[in-house]
Amino acid sequence: ILVRVQGRLNQLARRAKVQGTVILEAIIKRDGTVGSIRVLRSLGKLGCDEAAIAALQQWRFKPGEMNGRPVDVIMTLTIRFVLQ
Repeated sequence: ILVRVQGRLNQLARRAKVQGTVILEAIIKRDGTVGSIRVLRSLGKLGCDEAAIAALQQWRFKPGEMNGRPVDVIMTLTIRFVLQ
């Protein structure tokens, strides 16, 4: 997943030529919203981890199902920060 970050973080990251990957683990709740998020692999630079978390919190997913009923699911997501 490619995340475009706007504002000050984007300017600082571009100047520092920050690129890389943040790996997150999240609970996708039965209503499709994102629950608990934890960083499995940090980029550790200029707030990229926080930007990845903030982006993920805005997304909505189709919930997982078991026996035709929605259930919470643990999901691992890889978010790449790429200069363009």
